[in-house]
Amino acid sequence: MLFNKKKAWRGILLTLVCVLTLSVLAACEKGGSDKEKDASKTVATYEGGEITENEFETQKKIMTFMSPEYAQFMDMADFQDYLVKQKIAFEYLSGKATDDAKKEGEKKAGQQIDQMKKQVGDDQFKQLLNDQKLKEDELKQYLVQVMTVMEDMNAKVTEDDIKKQYEDNKQDFMVATVHHILIGLTDSNNKERTKEDALKIAKDVKSQLDKGGDFAELAKKYSDDSSSKDNGGVYKDFTVGQWSVQEFKEQVLTLPLNKISAPVESNLGYSIIKVDSRKDTPYDKLTNDQKEMIRSNLGASKIDQFMQNDLTKIIKKIDLPKTADTSKSGTGTTETGTPGSGTEGSTSGTSGSGDGAGTGTTGSSGDAKDSSTGSGK
Repeated sequence: MLFNKKKAWRGILLTLVCVLTLSVLAACEKGGSDKEKDASKTVATYEGGEITENEFETQKKIMTFMSPEYAQFMDMADFQDYLVKQKIAFEYLSGKATDDAKKEGEKKAGQQIDQMKKQVGDDQFKQLLNDQKLKEDELKQYLVQVMTVMEDMNAKVTEDDIKKQYEDNKQDFMVATVHHILIGLTDSNNKERTKEDALKIAKDVKSQLDKGGDFAELAKKYSDDSSSKDNGGVYKDFTVGQWSVQEFKEQVLTLPLNKISAPVESNLGYSIIKVDSRKDTPYDKLTNDQKEMIRSNLGASKIDQFMQNDLTKIIKKIDLPKTADTSKSGTGTTETGTPGSGTEGSTSGTSGSGDGAGTGTTGSSGDAKDSSTGSGK
């Protein structure tokens, strides 16, 4: 919610979709016996390859497997057009990847599968696949392609690129100790509040603080931020870039030390904030994880640039099955822009890793551990 943090495997997978814009399925290399056996209709052709209807349907199943809330969009023409264009892009890019990237992609895909099974258990993992009529090998192929493209793009990022990104976003690497009370639009029992009710409670809490109330005790009593509530509302020595709620970040960066803020509105509700300390982190003090997260973000930017500037050049034809909403489908590339690949909110990524799987999904206001994807929220 407030910060980016490695979490359960479903969050890792969704990160691969939202942060790195990968919503595709196919083997790392096209062709082979599996392709020859697929006699279904060709729904898209591009420079060097094609996508069949069966492949596209499998892609849709994997998207639903990773993020069930997307199921409601699967029959929308615009969404299908968007998915097939992403599939084209990443099949093409994986085919152009270096042998080293393919080898590393295979290795990391296996690691991701192992982590999924460890997180939920073998039986539950199989059941989740069965629910979508997916095979483990199909998911593995997807992850191989994802990791291959990631590795190939990340390899193109230089140390100078990383340093420049750091210089342009120094404030994201500041380290701060912050006290926080969130009065959410959803309380700790998942009961919804109106903005008016949340603000009323926040003002009351602020009044108690102004009268000398203990911040820690009030946080334990009132806060809906479950990641800090039991700790008295304290985030100790956090990298500012880990917080993805922009209004919160601005207060952390600008609020005078030891001053208690008025209620600060965000999409989560109202926050009351006090900053104990903040200090810069020199470039030579960045952790390897932080540098690798910068590398992953810059690699994702390269993927975005390809989609925006080059995808239209390789697409020959798209002929998707008709849906209830056929009027908006087409072969243009106006929908190839990709969500959530910005570095804001995930640049520092201290809990992330070089495989780009260090951030999670956007959670509810009652659980800051269900963290943002770093898309600048």
